[in-house]
Amino acid sequence: MQSTESIYQTREKTNLLKSIFNDARHIQIIYLSLFLIYGVSSLSWDITVEKIVVVVGSTLLTQLLWIGITGAKLSSLKSALITSLGLCLILQSGSLLTLGLAGFLAISAKFLLRVKGKHLFNPANFGIIASIVLFQDAWISPGQWGSDTLFLLCLTLMGCIVLHKIGRLETTVVFLGSLFLMEYLRTIVYQGWEMDVLWHKFSSGTLLLFAFFMITDPMTIPNSKKARMIWALILAGATFLLSTRMQIYTAPIWVIFFITPITVLLDKVLPGVKFEWNKSTN
Repeated sequence: MQSTESIYQTREKTNLLKSIFNDARHIQIIYLSLFLIYGVSSLSWDITVEKIVVVVGSTLLTQLLWIGITGAKLSSLKSALITSLGLCLILQSGSLLTLGLAGFLAISAKFLLRVKGKHLFNPANFGIIASIVLFQDAWISPGQWGSDTLFLLCLTLMGCIVLHKIGRLETTVVFLGSLFLMEYLRTIVYQGWEMDVLWHKFSSGTLLLFAFFMITDPMTIPNSKKARMIWALILAGATFLLSTRMQIYTAPIWVIFFITPITVLLDKVLPGVKFEWNKSTN
């Protein structure tokens, strides 16, 4: 028979696990952190501890600054941490100042650029685009993830868990499914290449990270399910055109930024309930 103390400890552990998994942000933080560790330790990324500290520190400090100004809740620091991890995974620069400013701009954008209480831009996306355009010493390296099958499988499975938790899995499914169909028609049907060529295009960690992290931010994509599916189709079509016609292999990052007006329009035409992290965060 279990003692009262062991029963209490078991309940405490159960409550701790529930508190972790009840908030999808916790899962996303774990998810992104694991892949950052994988990139640094196994893929030999050119990102130092100093760079990670600067990015994470600048985003969290900026979030704290805006919390003081606006009265937002401290729990919104979780969202800022997610943004900082996204920047570490996607953005590259040789300048610590640029990386720090990217974090500052990413967080400030979600407080300054809003429509009906909703972020206008994905914070990490805004920080990346702003850094590349303004400072010209930042870039995205789409090949840094490699194409290890086990890694891609883990990336996909964990991404599905996060998106199922926040109810946005259909966005990724429609985006990847429609993009795959367009690429299939072009690569296999029209050009007559082998399936291996098509699979190689989709065995990109960067593409999957875009699909499961960047384009599914519930605070910036359309609110209603139907609008999100239309939005994902538009995103896939624009990504296909940019990557095939202009060879822009980081197309989703640029497309998300420039189709922001469409997001606002879809929210107006097909209104839905605004997403809230446990009904408590900014």
